[in-house]
Amino acid sequence: MLEIYNVAIIPLIIGIVELFKMFGLPNKYSPILSVILGLIFGIVYVSDSIKEGIIVGLMLGLSATGLYSGSKNMIKK
Repeated sequence: MLEIYNVAIIPLIIGIVELFKMFGLPNKYSPILSVILGLIFGIVYVSDSIKEGIIVGLMLGLSATGLYSGSKNMIKK
């Protein structure tokens, strides 16, 4: 399912989200962007099956944002 070299996608997602933040993305939207990017990488790059790609993409996106810090950013004003 998730091979060890695919874990390298997590820092890539973090870097892309930070790039978006530099261009004005508010911090509270960074977890959403991270999960969306994880889903895209999971479906397009990692897996052949859409179901498996969604699961892997969610794992990648949530790992990149950190479950606790992501929900904390969403709750803050």
